[in-house]
Amino acid sequence: MPRSAQTWCAVIVAAGRGTRFGRPKQLVEIAGEPMVTWPVRTFAAIDEIAAIVVVTEREWLADVARAVARCCTHKPVDVVPGGASRQSSTYAGLCAVPAECDAVLVHDGARPLVSANDVRSGMEPVRPGHGSLLAVPIVDTIKRVDPQSHTVAETLDRRPLWAAQTPQFAMLADLRAAHERALAEGFEATDDSMLLERAGVTVHVVPGSVENFKVTMPEDGLRADRAMRVRVAGQLR
Repeated sequence: MPRSAQTWCAVIVAAGRGTRFGRPKQLVEIAGEPMVTWPVRTFAAIDEIAAIVVVTEREWLADVARAVARCCTHKPVDVVPGGASRQSSTYAGLCAVPAECDAVLVHDGARPLVSANDVRSGMEPVRPGHGSLLAVPIVDTIKRVDPQSHTVAETLDRRPLWAAQTPQFAMLADLRAAHERALAEGFEATDDSMLLERAGVTVHVVPGSVENFKVTMPEDGLRADRAMRVRVAGQLR
């Protein structure tokens, strides 16, 4: 099934409590707007994406809903409560995907600088039995460290190693089945591609951008703010 024949839904997982920021991270301002609104804007501008689901903490539902409603008025955006873990929150988002959508991308709400071009590249390999993710090659030397002695056990060959990003892409049926299998087996993964892999789905790596970094610490927020202001200024020229 070619990408143009698929109807996509973007699921944005923004359910962290933001303890390092002293307030919900998804509402921290980046270039004058709540962080979660930036990926919403990007996805709303992509024709292949018909709907957006934002997953957030139950106590912040109203605040997040107001923020995203202001930045996306031409496509349906549903804001739903998450679960106790990222995996359960993602599954809650998958369960809210509209029936007309047959493909899905899952994105961290704390990656505000994702680009539309990278999203479209990530969509390309997706078909039944095949998913994808954005990733960048590892550039640092990677050491495997003994957890007891904190000494180097091995220096890994970094050439085949890539750092996973989001979005991660799949047919909705494939990703829901992968989540449901993990739920039944009590398996917790660190990302959705890991669930696809163990379910037998072929996962393609699509080169992403170092600009698509995750805002984890307050200094990351400052870096994202600067980068977004430069991007917006360039778009206004």
